[in-house]
Amino acid sequence: MRASSPPPTPTPPRWLFKWTNYLKGYQRRWFVLSNGLLSYYRTQAEMAHTCRGTIPLATAHIEVGDTCHLVLTSGGRSYHLKATSEGECQKWVSALQQAKSNATLLMHHSDDSGDEAPVHQEDRTLTQGVLKTLASKLDDLSTCNELIGKHGAALQRSLSELEDLRASTDSTDKVKAVNERATLFRITSNAMINACRDFVDVAESHSRRWQKALQHEREQRHHLEETIEQLAKQHNSLERAWRENPTSYTAASQLTCPALVAVGVERSQEGDASDENDEAEFFDAMEDSPAFITVTLVLFSQDTSGTNHMQLQRTRRSRIPDKPNYSLNLWSIMKNCIGKDLSKIPMPVNFNEPLSMLQRLTEDLEYSELLDRAARCDSPLEQMCLVAAFSVSSYSTTVHRTAKPFNPLLGETYELDRLEEYGYRSICEQVSHHPPAAAHHVSSQRGWTLWQHITIDSKFRGKYISVVPLGNIHLQFHSSGNHYVWSKVTSTVHNIIVGKLWIDQSGDIDIVNTTTKDTCRLKFSPYSYFSREVPRKVTGVVEDRDGTAHYILSGTWDDKMESAKIVDSSQGCGGSEGKQKTVYQTLPPKLLWKKYPLPENAENMHFFSTLALTLNEPEEGVAPTDSRLRPDQRLMEAGLWDEANSQKQRLEERQRLERKRREAQANQALEEGQDIEGYQPLWFEKRTDETGESSFIYKGGYWEAKDRQDWSHCPQIF
Repeated sequence: MRASSPPPTPTPPRWLFKWTNYLKGYQRRWFVLSNGLLSYYRTQAEMAHTCRGTIPLATAHIEVGDTCHLVLTSGGRSYHLKATSEGECQKWVSALQQAKSNATLLMHHSDDSGDEAPVHQEDRTLTQGVLKTLASKLDDLSTCNELIGKHGAALQRSLSELEDLRASTDSTDKVKAVNERATLFRITSNAMINACRDFVDVAESHSRRWQKALQHEREQRHHLEETIEQLAKQHNSLERAWRENPTSYTAASQLTCPALVAVGVERSQEGDASDENDEAEFFDAMEDSPAFITVTLVLFSQDTSGTNHMQLQRTRRSRIPDKPNYSLNLWSIMKNCIGKDLSKIPMPVNFNEPLSMLQRLTEDLEYSELLDRAARCDSPLEQMCLVAAFSVSSYSTTVHRTAKPFNPLLGETYELDRLEEYGYRSICEQVSHHPPAAAHHVSSQRGWTLWQHITIDSKFRGKYISVVPLGNIHLQFHSSGNHYVWSKVTSTVHNIIVGKLWIDQSGDIDIVNTTTKDTCRLKFSPYSYFSREVPRKVTGVVEDRDGTAHYILSGTWDDKMESAKIVDSSQGCGGSEGKQKTVYQTLPPKLLWKKYPLPENAENMHFFSTLALTLNEPEEGVAPTDSRLRPDQRLMEAGLWDEANSQKQRLEERQRLERKRREAQANQALEEGQDIEGYQPLWFEKRTDETGESSFIYKGGYWEAKDRQDWSHCPQIF
């Protein structure tokens, strides 16, 4: 007979006062009762990232104290709580007793069922090792506690004896004894503090690791559910297509070679469905689906001449060779480079990733569907929210990417043609070498055009490297004509000499719709060890031309962004600088953007995203100046780093000689009184746009040259 489920736990009020210490007394805390656990937080907002403590009720003792007071004892520790009224106190007592009863029943049922899931041996060994370490640290704390008690008592006795000998002249020995015991007490106290710090560090490090592993598993499960749902929809679409035209499929099945099915994770466009087939099943499309499985079936059709034609949609690669483990003395290279521009420092490929800066610029398009959605927006304010989310999404790929991309050679280009998959194609060109500057142009068939001219200013400061992109990004939507302009924030790579490298983004992004004068200011909060804020936090406010706020944006640059529509605002209490803060009342937040999970084995493939893995994939018909054809970068991707370093030195020396040749020609022209014409890019030209900014704009011709396969005017830079 199946055991009956325990009765539901009544929901009590959420706020309680918890005793903290003698200095602060009772402090207001937000309590959550769930699954036999009582957890508490400083505020309700903390539930998303930080839990201050958890009390298991199955083994807890609940005691009602004086008026409105509760005492919970669990694991040898007592928690003193206080409610605001006797009624609330009684509700809490009832809820806690019911939750304890339910937890006890579930615990007994679990013990009797014998259906415990098997634990992986490696995870069990790791857990046992961590518990053993924590137990050892706890023993150290207990020993220090005993010593502190003994030395403290001895110090108290010595002080009492010193008081008695205050009138005596012969008190030197007593003073010496007091000093010795005070020294022992101080040493033991320091040992206690160090042991506490070690205990907390071990507990926190493993807690973060387990939380990240759990979050990764949740994301993988969610992504798998979406993938399966989309696969079911497309399976239905294939069946419907077969009902409409079964002859072509029959012809394919009669061939000697079997039909090929390519399965890959990518975005797809929905085809038109026939309304004449009453037997076909239709599914509701998922809104803003980020990625799903597309089944590409190779079909054979026969024309009147009897020739079989095969149609195959290309499947992009999903992995590259694993990164070799090369050791290198970083300080021997970097010690003479402090304060210099990184673009002028010769670096081995050991510090690079097998992508150029032009490809990293193109990688900003990973979440181009945000712009596709924005192009369909009727409201410019909602469109601004999506544009802001797109500007933040470009940093999500950098959280683990601390390696430096290759500096492009002057005249180097990079194209990305994704018309079939995503509806856009992109072209980049290195238009200047000192300072390094790149021009980028993207045109989309789904209603938008993006262009940018970016100059990189980077400095090595000893402990960290700061990278400051200079220049603006422009985005224009075809139907509305809305023109958005914004710039990038500063990227900082920390622990260059000692410790593990990590990257942070900080600063403000001001997005302006030059057509409607709407604005959005995004604030990237710099990481601080002492801050209680969520790491990598991004906040923003969308305002119209009159300065009225309409949306609040919040999230992190490595995970997701949300928007909440403002329904009311009021002036709150004064801030730290004496200014009044505006308090906004909003509707529930709406998800704008969510980061895709990294591919399997990404940690051994430079932490490349799904798009980044395809950027250096060989492509036929590209210009001879394309980054895919760069030999040192190609050798590095293959794991041949020594050969890559040799090629890199050759290319850099060739570039220096070419620069000296141009300088000599300029000096000769100056002496002869002729006009000096500097380097002119091949596909971009310098113009002044409607905002008054002078930048390099795409002048056209690249895709036409590709169609003709006419690259005669391209320089030989490799």
